[in-house]
Amino acid sequence: MREIVLDTETTGFDPEQGDRIVEIGAVELWNHVATGKTYHQYINPERAMPQEAFEVHGLGDDFLRDKPVFADIAEAFIAFVGDAKLVIHNAAFDMKFLNAELRWVKKPLLPWERAVDTLAIARSKFPGSPASLDALCRRFGIDNSSRTLHGALLDSEILAEVYLELIGGKQPDFGLAQGGAGLSAGPADDWRPRPRPTPLPSRLSDSEKAAHAAFVEGLGENALWRRA
Repeated sequence: MREIVLDTETTGFDPEQGDRIVEIGAVELWNHVATGKTYHQYINPERAMPQEAFEVHGLGDDFLRDKPVFADIAEAFIAFVGDAKLVIHNAAFDMKFLNAELRWVKKPLLPWERAVDTLAIARSKFPGSPASLDALCRRFGIDNSSRTLHGALLDSEILAEVYLELIGGKQPDFGLAQGGAGLSAGPADDWRPRPRPTPLPSRLSDSEKAAHAAFVEGLGENALWRRA
């Protein structure tokens, strides 16, 4: 099962009021394990960066001026996410912006049902408790000390760790609870382990092999181990 843990940074709160995406970061998971594949892109929002947004993200007009506009990166972004589930903290916010940007460049929108909202999972699992990304890092003992500013790739990497804790730790498929968040009761996917390119060497010494051969020899002709 392929999942993309995703985060965006924006100039504000509402794309319909002219706010735009300035950064996208994403991390690929395969069967709940990070593969090492990531997507990261700064984007020229084609508008001035408000001071309050600059203070949150640390991204200013001078830095973003020579970055590509969304239309130039849309195909690469769509190719990276593919048809995977999108794991997002406060998914409604990011999905709203992503679909606005995709609509403006006449690209297919991301279906809302593909989004897995970790904020909703956290609020359901810990009702009444703080559910921000920082609060969840404190709860699960995840180091977020490098998160002095909001950055899309760093936040998606941290969110990937939080997500795995929310669905049951590093091995969620071993959970015994039925119907837990993030667990699927559907059929197994088509993933299969691949053979090793180089077989592991035998751990038996020559003396151990000789002792075993002598033992089998002593069992006689009718021994099970001597039958073809």
